[in-house]
Amino acid sequence: MSPGSDGFLFLMHQTGLTAGNLSSHTSKLEAAGYIEVVKEFVDRKPHTMLRLTDAGRAAFREYREGMMQVLGGDD
Repeated sequence: MSPGSDGFLFLMHQTGLTAGNLSSHTSKLEAAGYIEVVKEFVDRKPHTMLRLTDAGRAAFREYREGMMQVLGGDD
């Protein structure tokens, strides 16, 4: 696994989303250019990795900064 990437199952368990829900979200994020989806086989089993792109990182940073202003955070 490369830095800044996580597996689909890991994210599914961390977020509590169903496979279908997470797949829908990842499709939209990929279409927006915010994440890169890499599908491969590991030990003959499908393995999907998701990686945040530079554009995705910038969009998240901007979102976070906006939310901190709205919520009155010092960050």
